[in-house]
Amino acid sequence: MASGGGSVASLWTEVNRCGQNGDFTRALKALTKILHENRDDVTALHCKIVCLIQNSSFKEALNVMNTHSKVLSSEVVFEKAYCEYRLNRVESALKTIEGAPEQTDKLKELYGQVLYRLERYNECKSVYTDLIRNSQDEYEEERKTNLAAVVASMSQWEKTLVEDLGLPESTYELCYNAACTLIGQGQLTEALNKLQQAEELCRVSLADDSDVTEEDIESELAVIHSQMAYVMQLQGRTDEALQLYNQVIKLKPSDVGLLAVTANNIITINKDQNVFDSKKKVKLTNAEGVEYKLAKMQLQAIDLNKALLAMYTNQADQCRKLSSSLQSQNPGHPRPVLIQVAQLCREKQHGKAVELLQQFSDQHPESASGIKLTMAQLYLVQSHVTKACDVLRSIEEFKHKSGMVSALVTMYAHEEDIDSAIDVFKQAIEHFQSEQPGSAAHLALVREAANFKLKYGRKKEAISDLEQLWKQNTNDVHTLAQLISAYSLVDTDKAKSLSKHLPSADTMAFNVDVDELENSHGATSIRKKAAKVIKPESLPKEPGQGDIKKKRKKKKGKLPKNYDPKATPDPERWLPMRERSYYRGKKKGKKKEQIGKGTQGATAGASAELDASKTATSPPTSPRPGSASGSSTATASNMVPPRQQKPAASGATRKKAPSKKKKGGKGGW
Repeated sequence: MASGGGSVASLWTEVNRCGQNGDFTRALKALTKILHENRDDVTALHCKIVCLIQNSSFKEALNVMNTHSKVLSSEVVFEKAYCEYRLNRVESALKTIEGAPEQTDKLKELYGQVLYRLERYNECKSVYTDLIRNSQDEYEEERKTNLAAVVASMSQWEKTLVEDLGLPESTYELCYNAACTLIGQGQLTEALNKLQQAEELCRVSLADDSDVTEEDIESELAVIHSQMAYVMQLQGRTDEALQLYNQVIKLKPSDVGLLAVTANNIITINKDQNVFDSKKKVKLTNAEGVEYKLAKMQLQAIDLNKALLAMYTNQADQCRKLSSSLQSQNPGHPRPVLIQVAQLCREKQHGKAVELLQQFSDQHPESASGIKLTMAQLYLVQSHVTKACDVLRSIEEFKHKSGMVSALVTMYAHEEDIDSAIDVFKQAIEHFQSEQPGSAAHLALVREAANFKLKYGRKKEAISDLEQLWKQNTNDVHTLAQLISAYSLVDTDKAKSLSKHLPSADTMAFNVDVDELENSHGATSIRKKAAKVIKPESLPKEPGQGDIKKKRKKKKGKLPKNYDPKATPDPERWLPMRERSYYRGKKKGKKKEQIGKGTQGATAGASAELDASKTATSPPTSPRPGSASGSSTATASNMVPPRQQKPAASGATRKKAPSKKKKGGKGGW
């Protein structure tokens, strides 16, 4: 026993020395020998679990704890919860922590991490606030960084405005989280300035470490640059954003979550263009472990973009599969359904698309507003204007909005359904009469309703609207004139009584300087007629004076240069020179046959020689000896020679011009 005890003591010495040196693999060998001597040694089991955790052997550590659960009991609650957390069994880790007999500080730290992973940000914020308030050690800055991350997540994903907790911005992590909070609040310019400040702090803090290379600094800055690109993208500076995104991708950072978000944002910039680049980038979003690095909203956005990319690349089955999967995960979310509808519309199946939208709106009325707007758009595409109006009027949320009233009235007027258009105005006016009487929106609706009724000859129906407007402003002469005009067809006495309220002609006269108005910048040019000048000739003549009429002088016609008045004019002077009888053609050069000259069908003077009927009818005599060669030459000259294709130049080949690559089809986000 003494030797055995000495052996165990030396093994413990070995374990202690290896633990101090960080050689946990060698310590495990010593602990295995100790446990061989005493299988249920609690201290040895605890040390073995710690060594396995240090070597990232979380499954083995968990197996040891489960195997010796009776012996270890509550000794290793933190280690068990930590292993479950690292194995992404977050729900199990939460149960382990909540079931612990005592909540130690390290358990609270882990509890905050678990709540953050589960996106229970309010509870997580309370945990970190309590830890910061009740602890003073070297980890205070890390706790503040985690609390700043919780506040940023609440601002971005829950759109919650959190009060200022007075967190410092002394490190680049704290500064980065403050920038994320500003992004969630929509303060993009301030967020970009804060990110630039975080970049400077990061460079300064890492430059002091001699072991850190420039590549390490750029790798650490990748997350800041990616967030800066996101802000630029939101500001519409897509070219600058794309350049920064590509720089991050080229660095190939080890954070798969960062790579996935950056690649997804590049895909959103590409949209329906550059789909081949998008197909390459989408592979980065499928990396192992991405689902544990990102929030649920980020994962949903990535999956939606995958479905849209499948639609743009004409992968209909893949698009339907992805959108159906998204719909099963989020039954009340309208976007997966809208993607399926878009795919059906690309396949010209508008009827099925409308049925799918109607089914979703019936099942999820709380999300039906956007769905019904899409239904109305599809009905308009199919020229079913009345059906589109019925769908729009069923949306209670937008029913009395000015834009909706305007759209409905325009569509009903297009269909010449004036009664329905007036009914839309009536319902909207009644709504504002009860909710916001006398407001600017209310009076604007009444004004538009009156103008619409007057435009379509409904003066009797416009009277009540015009009276309401006039009572609001009795000095409105234009409305009063419209009201009198409307009453003139219904009640002339009322029209006469109202006419008394019209201002007098003197009060309506305006002191306007006409010359100044005509010379103003906006006035158009007016051509003034010159005053008539009275000539002496037009004055009344004295009696006895005769009327002398002036005769117009006739202009002499132009004569040729060589005109001889004594010579007789050439009777053929009106004919072209080549058709005159004395024309002999040009003397210079060879004589050309007069073919194609003159009017159609006309022949030259040699036509008589070519007439076969005027030639001698005697049979031709036999050729003289020695004249055969001349005869054959004449015959050959009258023959049409065979046509030959012009040979191509030596070495030349005919090439087809390269065809342009067809771009991807156009679509919407």
